[in-house]
Amino acid sequence: MAVIGVVGLGNMGRGMALSLARAGHDVLGTDPSDAARGALAAAGVTVFETVAPLCARAEILILSLPTAEIVEAVVTGTDGIIAHARPGLRVVDTSTSNPETTRRLAAALAASGMAMIDAPVSGGPKGAITATMTMVIGGADDDVAAVEPVLSDMSAKRVHVGPVGAGHVCKLVNNLLCAAHLLTASEAIRIARDADVDPVRLLEGLNAGSGRSGVTQVNLPTWVLNGAFDSGFTMALMRKDVRLAAQLIAGLSLDLPIAKETARIWSESAGAIDGGEDFNRIVELQLGRM
Repeated sequence: MAVIGVVGLGNMGRGMALSLARAGHDVLGTDPSDAARGALAAAGVTVFETVAPLCARAEILILSLPTAEIVEAVVTGTDGIIAHARPGLRVVDTSTSNPETTRRLAAALAASGMAMIDAPVSGGPKGAITATMTMVIGGADDDVAAVEPVLSDMSAKRVHVGPVGAGHVCKLVNNLLCAAHLLTASEAIRIARDADVDPVRLLEGLNAGSGRSGVTQVNLPTWVLNGAFDSGFTMALMRKDVRLAAQLIAGLSLDLPIAKETARIWSESAGAIDGGEDFNRIVELQLGRM
């Protein structure tokens, strides 16, 4: 079994670390939060205050960090990976991040004899702790093959979509579609409501036809119509992902009106829904405006 370092022990990182430890790996963790480190230590995982000790011992580093800027600091900072790790290290970034930043960091790591794989995840905290996440992966074939046994111990499905950065492109497109589907699903519910059709029955019909989506099959029945709003994914995180998708589109000089309107609505929702709220609350907001 491998020695694996997990950088970032929030809801996702903690779950991944525990899944890897349960599979028999020697897991090391680090996080700036005393509480996050303490929670993992209480579960029997060795933790450190900085990334340097992980770099000295780990064969693979798993990053679970909130922003591309933090990923860059961890990789290139004075106390970061390049400064302390050995050649041969493979870095797996499970964050949803900026593809251009990912490619730049991959080049910097390669210059030091290390490799980067971007493997953003879906499935939320529950998927992390139960090793049932889905990963879309970008990286060189040999690097992806080398980390596959470890990734299989923390996820149920993995799709290698291309070279470094491709995983993050795919994840941003996925989350943009989810963000758009939540908006169109809100309008579908409004149509049904005003036409005297029960939204639950509407979903049964939609999910039997070609209009179904992850939103109609999972989000609406699991977190919206029952009032739960406890998916574990926040408005702030989805706004960040939609913003990154919009930046990707702008960088490609594309004029995509539906994507642009989706980004506008999610950005403006900050004035009505706190960033800590569940991202599915956008449906309530849209229904209230209609």
